[in-house]
Parts: sequence; C-alpha cells; structure tokens
Amino acid sequence: VLARAGASRHHTSAIHFFSEEMFALARTAGRHGLVAAFHRAVPAIAPSARALAPKARGFSGAAAGKIVKVMTSEIKHEEEQYEQAKEIKAFLAKSDFKLVDTMGDVNMALEREVGDKVVRIEWQLTSPFNPDMEAEGEKAVDQEATDFSVTVENKSKGSGVAFYCSTQTGEDHRYVIGNVKAFSSAEEKDGVSSYNGPEFEDIDDKLQEALDEYLAEIGMNNEVCDFIDASALDKEQREYLRWLKITKDFLSS
Repeated sequence: VLARAGASRHHTSAIHFFSEEMFALARTAGRHGLVAAFHRAVPAIAPSARALAPKARGFSGAAAGKIVKVMTSEIKHEEEQYEQAKEIKAFLAKSDFKLVDTMGDVNMALEREVGDKVVRIEWQLTSPFNPDMEAEGEKAVDQEATDFSVTVENKSKGSGVAFYCSTQTGEDHRYVIGNVKAFSSAEEKDGVSSYNGPEFEDIDDKLQEALDEYLAEIGMNNEVCDFIDASALDKEQREYLRWLKITKDFLSS
C-alpha cells in the first residue's frame, strides 16, 4: 500500500511539474516551447507508468510441451507403420483416369474424358475404425462400404447424369446403385432441392441392366471399386499424419 501511495505521489508531482513548466514555456516560446517541455517532462512520468502497468501473461508451456512430446512419438509410430496399398499404384499406372487429390481436402476424384463428355468419380476419406463394431466387442472382417458418385457431363451443354453408389464386398459386382439423377445444367446438378431421381431398385429391371452397362462402358468396374476403398483409407492415414505435424509445429512455436 505504501509503495503504491509513494508511486501515486511521485506520479502526481511529475504531472504538476509537467503542467507548470509546459504552460510557462508555452507563454514565452509558443508551440515549440510546449513540445520541448513535453519531451523533458515525459522521463519523469514514464518510470511510474511502467511500474504501475500490469505484466503481460503468456500461455502456459507445460500442457503444450506434453502434447508435443506425445505427438512426436505418434508421428514416429505412424511414419514407421504407414505403407501405401499396392492397389493404388497399380491402378494409377494402367488406368485412363486421372486422380485429383489435394492435401487438406477430404474429397478425392477420378477424372477422364470420353468423347465430348467428362466422367468424374468422387468420394471421401474413410475412417479405418468402426465404433459400432468396437462397442460390441467384435472385429470387423470386411471393410466398410465407401459412398461415391459417378457424374457424366456434357462439356459444352452442362447437362448429364449422376449415379449415387456404394462399394460392397464380394468379387462378382463390387458396387450398388442407389439413385440416378438427371440434370440439364450445372445449376440443376448442384441444386440442393433438385430431384435426385427414383430409387434404382424401383425402376424396370431392363432399365437397371442398361444403366449398369452404361457405367461399365465409361470405365466403372471392380478395379475402380478396389481403388476407391483402398485410397479412402490411405487418404485418412495421410491426413491424420499431416494433422499431427501441423498441430505439433504450431504448439512448438
């Protein structure tokens, strides 16, 4: 209390000194005298202002240090365990499709041109863990299905069709079709309220067969499904490792 009182008295006397000298010089020397008086008076005030100013508080480093230590170990483990599936490189080496994969983006796509049309197969990364199976104490034998879409679009008109599908296990037919959407423009294709078409299983059997053959003609087959499933898991592992490194670098700085 006494220290604060002394600081206050010192601060008050400095201001009093500053006021008297400043206005005396202002009367005799005009504006230049006032500026000179200010510069001479500031050193008398500044020490008291610094003494009274609260000290800045930074983040606690203990928690961040602990996170960095654990993440460093996790990064080492993930890098040692990571191995890209052979199906991924083998497929890309011989396929007419081009892979579109941007780090930090959960979406992936395969693209190719067939005449005046663009074929685009899109899907997202998939977690390797099945919480439902773990909760029941079971071990999953087969991989979870991966949802994907196949869009065939006219390059000049913007019209086309979109097949909404999912991969499935087995060797005979590795995917199932849910809906087939038709659109006349890019706006309709991306419209959230656009009609997605009927349920595939509800349409005529002959039409189902014809649409399935159409997908095969544009390049949809079991090898593509194998690639989609493998790359969906691979993408999740790569994004997880990237997340670990970015977070660790941030907390280390």
